[in-house]
This record gives sequence, C-alpha cells and structure tokens, in this order.
Amino acid sequence: MTGPRVFILAALVLTALATAEGQASGGSETVVVHNGPVTLHALLWRPQGRGPFPAILLNHGSGRTPEQLKQLGPYKRQAEMLGPLFARHGYVFLFLFRRGVGLSADQGKNAIDLMNSELAAHGPEARNTLQLQLLENRDISDAHSGLAFLQALPEVDARRVAAIGHSFGGSLTLLLAEREPALRAVVIFSGAGYSWDRSPQLRARLLAAVAHIAAPVFFIHAANDYSVALGKSLDARLEQLGKPHRLKIYPPIGHTADEGHDFPYLGVSSWEPDVFAFLDEHMRR
Repeated sequence: MTGPRVFILAALVLTALATAEGQASGGSETVVVHNGPVTLHALLWRPQGRGPFPAILLNHGSGRTPEQLKQLGPYKRQAEMLGPLFARHGYVFLFLFRRGVGLSADQGKNAIDLMNSELAAHGPEARNTLQLQLLENRDISDAHSGLAFLQALPEVDARRVAAIGHSFGGSLTLLLAEREPALRAVVIFSGAGYSWDRSPQLRARLLAAVAHIAAPVFFIHAANDYSVALGKSLDARLEQLGKPHRLKIYPPIGHTADEGHDFPYLGVSSWEPDVFAFLDEHMRR
C-alpha cells in the first residue's frame, strides 16, 4: 500500500507544476500530470459556471497497436467524444493518457504492445502474468497520479470524485477503487472483455478486489462484447457481499465483438441516461 500512496503524495506536490499547453478542440485543455520522473499528458474539460464541481477520472484501455492506430485512429478521438458530454452534465472530466498512449506516447511502450510481445515470446500464461503486473504497478501508479491531480484542482470538490474505466482500464479502475475508499462511484464499461475468460489470475484478483470497494459500482456491457462475464460475475459477488452495485447488458451494437467492446463510444445515446442517473444519485447527495 505504501507505493501507491507515495505516488499520490508526489502527484499532489507536483500538481502546481501542471501547466496548460493550449486549447484542444471541444473546449478541452491539455494538462501535464507528473508521476515521479514520468511526464503524462491529459485532456481536461470543465463545466460552465462556478464550482466546485464533481469530477470524473477516465481510465482508458490498454492502448492500440500500430495496426489498430491506422484502422481506428488515436485515443484522443475517444476523449473528445466523452469530455464535452460529461462537462455538459456538470462534471469536470479528466482523460489521462497513461504511458505509451496518445499524448503520453513518448513515455514508454503501452500495455497492449508489452503484452503482445510477452505473448509472442513466452505464451499466454506469461502474458497474463505481465498484464496483472502492469495493472498492479505501472498503470495503477499513473492512475493514482491522475486522480491526485484531479482532486487537487481548485474547481473540483475532492469529496465528489468518481472513476470510470473501459476494458483494461475497467480492471485498473476496480483496483484503484479497492485502494481509494474516497471514490464516490465507479462505472466499468466492457471490463476485461477480452481477458476475463483467458486469465484465471485476473479473475481471482478482481473477485478479491471488489470485496474491498466501498463505492457503488455500475457494470456495463453491450451484449456482443467479447465477453460479459466480468460484469455478471463481479455483480453477483457484490450481491453476495451486500454492497451497492448495478449491472446492465445493453442490446448489441454494430455487428462484431470489436464494436460491442467499444460500446462506451458507439452507444453513448443508449447509456447516457443510465450512467448520469447513477452518477448524480451517488455524487450529488
């Protein structure tokens, strides 16, 4: 537990060094988030009006391979789809680019490239081991720094912060919430859609993690995601534990598992009423 706390304290100290680097499209601001010697970048959206506002940290997926970047484009497009939406609903929104991804691409390799290399060199078990190591160490330290940056913003009510995660970022968000009891709400989109059925290590770790999460958790999948098992399994575990939870599996979107997995970006009109009703219930009391 000491390691992540050190990263949080370091991020709080260094928040004063975070600087705006120009305006991106959609009213966002590019900001710098320091995690020790690592310099990360993020896009930040603010609502209109006077704060303090509730706030959201978005934990994206594992990154994109060069082939996926050519086919799907950069993660920045995802940020620009979600940021204005959350700002319109009255939330400060931080889309943090972790190491090797998007605006932080110069800070090392992203998780997907590292896992694919490990898979090719040593097989699926080694890949799964590395995935958990990244989640528990490198990537969660980046997420902690983003959370600390967000909580320290003068326009943010630090008592009303939630975390949202997609795919690999969904697993990351659950581990973050396990260690951060101050989070007011958690939303998991397409959590571990690719990895849940392939990694007993990940399944065991996340089942253990939810026992220590204080915040209410909303699990969301499209029916044609790679797998909806994470949502079903962890929602059932929270039910057993008597903890606040919600699960919704929406109708298929598109025609492929890839499209189903990208539900947070392709299905905004479907989930928007439910997610903001959930967030408002738990963050505006």
